[in-house]
Amino acid sequence: MVPYTTALRSEVLAACVANEGTRVVSLRFEDSESWVRRIKQQRRETGQIAPKTAVPRQPQWLAWTNWLVAKITAWPDIYLRELQAELKQDRGEEVGLMTICSACRALDQSRKKDADCPGARSS
Repeated sequence: MVPYTTALRSEVLAACVANEGTRVVSLRFEDSESWVRRIKQQRRETGQIAPKTAVPRQPQWLAWTNWLVAKITAWPDIYLRELQAELKQDRGEEVGLMTICSACRALDQSRKKDADCPGARSS
């Protein structure tokens, strides 16, 4: 979702300063009353009218990336539950299986059964 431009926000606030009601301004600019109130509140509290920017979040698994790659390289047919147990034992970190799965996908690390391993599927 793209935030509204600063120019549009300025026009909305100018209409509010001209003593037009929130409902009238929202109808004129075809937006919700709550958005108009939030823009007015943002200007009142921070003095800014530009859209807020979110700080990019770092993934939780970034701290143990090297550990994960090394573990999968050493044991390519490891299960996610085994990785979860090893992570708790080696690094003292408790994470969900989905976090480990997301890390493996982002790092392009696949866990494959060895052909010599019993239970491995033959193609």
